[in-house]
Amino acid sequence: MVYRLVRGCPKPDEFPELRERIDTGEIEQMNPFGRAMTTSLNNARFDPDTGEAVWVEEDYCTPPLAMEREVLGQYFDDLVVVEENVRETEGWERIEKYPPLWDEIAGEA
Repeated sequence: MVYRLVRGCPKPDEFPELRERIDTGEIEQMNPFGRAMTTSLNNARFDPDTGEAVWVEEDYCTPPLAMEREVLGQYFDDLVVVEENVRETEGWERIEKYPPLWDEIAGEA
């Protein structure tokens, strides 16, 4: 398993649907990545300097995020793996200075 630091530009108009899919457990039930993606998206941060969401994604795919992009692409533009093989706790510590993504998106609604 590999952890990757990921960035993407949120599509705010699509976020109510994403929130619903997370809250109903639909995303979590997707195999094999749903549980990890749910945790990552719930804890995602917002970089106000770039307007991007940033999070640490547990990923098993080559190329990176191969399966996850089908879902993530509906809610984020310009998905980029910023760093590969980041230690999970280190990755989250590096982005904890940013406000929670969901607080920022809710503020735009």
